[in-house]
Amino acid sequence: MKTTMHTPIKLLVIISFLCSFSANSQWYETQGHARTNGISVEVARSQAMENALKKALLVSGASVSSVQQVVNGLLTQDEISIRASGSVNSIELVDEVHSNNLITVTIRVDIFPQEEKCFAVNFKKSLVLTRSHLIHREQANIGEIYGIDKAIMSKLSEQLTQHSTFTKTTSILNNKTEFSRLNNSLASDEIAQLTQSLSERTDSQYVMFSEITNTSFDTQATNSWLFWQQGIYPRNFAMSFYLYNGLNGELVWQENYQDSAPWTFNKRKKVDVDGSAFWQSDYGVMLNDMIDRVTKDIDENIMCELSRGKIIQVQGNQVTINLGRDHGLKIGDAFSLLHLTNFTNNSGKSYTGFNLSPYKVKITKLTRQTAIAVTPDGRLFGNIQIDDLAVRYEN
Repeated sequence: MKTTMHTPIKLLVIISFLCSFSANSQWYETQGHARTNGISVEVARSQAMENALKKALLVSGASVSSVQQVVNGLLTQDEISIRASGSVNSIELVDEVHSNNLITVTIRVDIFPQEEKCFAVNFKKSLVLTRSHLIHREQANIGEIYGIDKAIMSKLSEQLTQHSTFTKTTSILNNKTEFSRLNNSLASDEIAQLTQSLSERTDSQYVMFSEITNTSFDTQATNSWLFWQQGIYPRNFAMSFYLYNGLNGELVWQENYQDSAPWTFNKRKKVDVDGSAFWQSDYGVMLNDMIDRVTKDIDENIMCELSRGKIIQVQGNQVTINLGRDHGLKIGDAFSLLHLTNFTNNSGKSYTGFNLSPYKVKITKLTRQTAIAVTPDGRLFGNIQIDDLAVRYEN
């Protein structure tokens, strides 16, 4: 007997005020199993759903203090209250199959992963920086600082490389991207495609875009600050940053920064934005302080994002993934394998999510950039393919 159900089930989740959660949820689809030997169908169904939910929570980086409480509530009422360290936004029971003494359920669960004390903090995420874009190019005329769009991202790359705890950073700064034009047109689908393309080309998990929105001068001189100098004016600087997930093109984080400092250079003089004189000036020091803030904010917002690697080779019971020693992996680390998938709900809205495969693998060999993992029991892979995903989980 096979029974198929499509019943969206809402959960009311009570979050501890000590916890903080990501604004971006993610759908996971997974299966759970239970035997009916000696127990009722209702109890077996509950156990199967508990099994499926645990798997989804495990690979999402979240956890629920009482999975059984969630499942039992789902079977008895449409809305329940639970205390969670990972927020389960909604669950859909997609399919239920009865075969002999085995119940198999398929669920689709929407999870907000935990940000504080998260398991993912142990691992570095690969991030690629792109060249920024001067929104108002005419504001850069004084000093001819047109190259600031490249120079400031170069400085940010240096800071992240030297001081970031949770990123492994590369940059592509010689050529501009189409991000600013697409962003101005609110072309979110095209931005997602651009992000995924850059992620694929650079073998990076995350892509950062940015826009410089203001380099104008204030109208009043700073004589009250530097009364012995004449004609020194405050110059503004404002910049917006956008961090995207390279796998699905979704926006992970964005922030705007702005400040000002005295422009101590002659207004008729061309300023070398790559030179030490610029970066040691009042204006350059202000920009460095801003870059420090950006570096810390990137770390805070990327630290709990999952370490997901792409499978780049499949052979027997062995996979090679594009994460390695530089990302914090160690021999013996365990992974679950996921299929990236798209689906449409009953109202016609499209979603990107993951199908959790039954395969678990452990790292046996490492290089700086890659890792080889095998199934501990020697089990051969069925439908695992290149470009499927490997996700860290706790051993």
